Amino acid sequence: MPTAIEIFKFLPKSNCGKCGFPTCLAFAMQLANQKVKLSACPFVSDEAKSALESSSAPPIRLVSVGTGDKKIELGEETELYRHEKKFFHPTCYAVTIQDTLSEAEIDSRLNDLSKLEFERVGQILRLDMIAVENKSENSETFSSVCSYIASKTDFPLILISSDDQSMKAAASAVSSKKPLLYAADKNNIDSMINVAKETKCPLVLKESDLSELASMAEKAKSAGVEDLMLDMETSSLQQVVEKNTIVRKNAVKKTFRGLGYPIVTDARSVKNPIQTAMVSTMKYGGIVLLENLKPSQALPLFVLRQNIFTDPQVPIQVKAGIYPVNNPAEGSPLLFTTNFSLTYFTVLGDIEKSKIPAWLLVVDTEGLSVMTAFSAGKLTPEKVAKSLEDVDAKTKCGGSPVIMPGMLSRMSGKLQELSGMKVVVGPRESSGIPKILKNL
Repeated sequence: MPTAIEIFKFLPKSNCGKCGFPTCLAFAMQLANQKVKLSACPFVSDEAKSALESSSAPPIRLVSVGTGDKKIELGEETELYRHEKKFFHPTCYAVTIQDTLSEAEIDSRLNDLSKLEFERVGQILRLDMIAVENKSENSETFSSVCSYIASKTDFPLILISSDDQSMKAAASAVSSKKPLLYAADKNNIDSMINVAKETKCPLVLKESDLSELASMAEKAKSAGVEDLMLDMETSSLQQVVEKNTIVRKNAVKKTFRGLGYPIVTDARSVKNPIQTAMVSTMKYGGIVLLENLKPSQALPLFVLRQNIFTDPQVPIQVKAGIYPVNNPAEGSPLLFTTNFSLTYFTVLGDIEKSKIPAWLLVVDTEGLSVMTAFSAGKLTPEKVAKSLEDVDAKTKCGGSPVIMPGMLSRMSGKLQELSGMKVVVGPRESSGIPKILKNL
């Protein structure tokens, strides 16, 4: 990677600020640290692009699979450790459908997989991809089944076949869906590169030896296929951790382009597929191939991914304001909490459980939980009173009280004085909300 001064020599030196930075030198420093892209400068010359574009590219290539709303993007990561910044493109999970199944069986499987969807803290967690395996080893069958599945679902597809003719027929049939081709190994790499080039589809390279894998990537790139992913043929949890870490460290810390591609983990035939999927999620996996995925397995796996791929420096927040729960009317009681998502949805669930109409006021505490916000001065009697006034709480509640979190009992008197409303100290834990609402 060139230094900031070396990059600066190629920039227009106009200090126009249109890149988002006050000077060209400041932009060059950000570019050297891979915090921005060269394209952010609208006046960069063709000479500069030629000299800097490859060196300023992210250490891991961005690869997209599929089209439309469910298109997935992987790569373009810049960090080795999550706390340094964040990881941008979440691990994707793909469940396999074999081409030996009947149409009725395929329809049933697609229906079941489409139901692998959950809501947690305001986010929808779902399955990402469908992998179609050429179990029949028949080119026409494989192509026909891939076309049928592509017509029935908008999931991005992975085509699994070691036979180049079968892969060519299937990829050509669904090339408009931009499927991922899995996989090229040292025995079929030349023919698979040709298929990927002709169909303009991304290609997975599969090899256990990392040096050989890097050579295969260079060969594919030289042939004009740059959208690549890597499968290191891991067979144990230890290998997943070791190989994924080696690839990520070489790509991010040493900018080794030969391994600078998203990682695919094949967990279909391992002893513990869900554990393998979890380890791959925590250790830089891009796609995990699974034979099957039950709802009881999917939920914890999806929640793990959600936790890994949120920004650790920015709490998940909900919009501040007042929310009706169980169809409240004028005179229904009001509770308040913070805009930290997990707190909000926990409180909301317990109010819904009571089946008693109520209002829920969400106070903007910059995504902090109740006690953290109180300790940091983000949840004060003055702020809560202002929030009550902004939503016209007196009119909504009539003579009903404001129920406050039990942990904040020390500010009840001040809040009652400032708001002019009756304040009731609620339970310390939200699980006690149904009881206090029923006793009002």
